[in-house]
Amino acid sequence: MSRPELSLSLQFADPRHRDQLPRHKVMRFIRAALELPGEIAVRIVDAEEGRALNSEFREKDYATNVLTFDYSHEPVVGADLVICAEVVEQEAKEMGLDLLAHYAHMLVHGTLHAQGYDHEEDDEAECMEARETEIMTGLGFADPYAGR
Repeated sequence: MSRPELSLSLQFADPRHRDQLPRHKVMRFIRAALELPGEIAVRIVDAEEGRALNSEFREKDYATNVLTFDYSHEPVVGADLVICAEVVEQEAKEMGLDLLAHYAHMLVHGTLHAQGYDHEEDDEAECMEARETEIMTGLGFADPYAGR
């Protein structure tokens, strides 16, 4: 199956995991979740920047794993995904996950948000989590929601 076209900007404000996130892998993870062509910027940040963005845009005073700023859903998905390296690393350790697998999940999760998926309501969460599981297992990773 052919994957949608993707224009990717990959930025490392926090370079700690740069070697684990080569451009071709990031593109593969995002493309797996894209349903339409996309123009997506991914920025890997430290906790300070992650906290500032989460505070400014979501009024939550902590760094979170991934923030999605979606600008268009069609005909081209346009979004910025901001991933906090420190949070992803800590979560992976706490959950006993491979770091790359957790980054893949955050990229898939953020890409789905960029296309309008959400998890605020139970039925939405069920749909989004099922889609994430399908994508992650298709990429060769474990179900990110198994064992909950």
